[in-house]
Amino acid sequence: MNPEATTARRLRLFDLEPTSADFRAELLAGLRRRPRRLPCKFFYDAAGSELFDRICETPEYYPTRTELRILADSAPELALFCGDRCRLVELGSGSSLKTRRLLDALAEPVAYVPIDIARRHLWASAVQLAEEYPALDILPVCADYGQDLSLPAGRRRSERTVVFFPGSTIGNLEPVEAVEFLQRIAGWCRPGDRLILGADLEKPYHILQAAYNDAGGVTAAFNLNLLARANRELGADFALERWSHRATYDRTWRRIEMRLFSQGPQHVNVGGEVFAFADGESILTEYSHKFTLRGLRQLAASAGWTYRVHWSDDRNWFGVFAFEKVG
Repeated sequence: MNPEATTARRLRLFDLEPTSADFRAELLAGLRRRPRRLPCKFFYDAAGSELFDRICETPEYYPTRTELRILADSAPELALFCGDRCRLVELGSGSSLKTRRLLDALAEPVAYVPIDIARRHLWASAVQLAEEYPALDILPVCADYGQDLSLPAGRRRSERTVVFFPGSTIGNLEPVEAVEFLQRIAGWCRPGDRLILGADLEKPYHILQAAYNDAGGVTAAFNLNLLARANRELGADFALERWSHRATYDRTWRRIEMRLFSQGPQHVNVGGEVFAFADGESILTEYSHKFTLRGLRQLAASAGWTYRVHWSDDRNWFGVFAFEKVG
């Protein structure tokens, strides 16, 4: 018998995946806006998740490699911070690559709850992790982690919940949204529970520009996949060759702004509505805010999280921050 098939039968998927109706409603709302803006969470269908994994392997994209090194170097201290018998909850788990650094260091973790919007990617990772960690309850949740959620519990009681939010995805949110989001996470937790948060830090402009405009065009393909997904799932008629990717750094707001630009005037049918685009008109698809150490600590504090410690690389390009819910 196939071992993976046996493992898969032991797993239960908590399926709250957004429907095509959700995608359609949010896409149309974003295209009606001025300026136009689409939610970056919809990047991560199966094709988008695979493209993001490829982005992480490009020579220009430093965040994943840098964070992985930090997690490897600080694993014993992270494990002490998490404590024994914790329930580890990861937001935007993807392929769970970073999770292995943490799981290997933890003392008797009782459950791992990966939450991701891409069901196929999530399920494949959950099956693989269940094979690698047979004593650990793997409880995958397919959902938009920005929505209200009830976290599943494992078979054994945990001493505390540790929410793991790597990758600097917090930077995709505007400051007010980020505070509201961290407050929502705090609502899942009890006093003494922990938050481990990855954050991309400020650095020279040319490093940021290159990271989001890689020479191989993988980030461009990832960005354009959002339009391709609308074609596949909603019957839209975006002509991908008439759109181009560009990411720029806004020094005032300290953020990368990723956009798709219309190459010439055109009309696009989406969900029964026709949208006119002027030559050079753009659709904003993602913000990626960059933080200072102080700024990130203040952001979390305003959401009810008490700073404990952080780890960073020797260039201070990326930080992994540890917080506790005190009251």
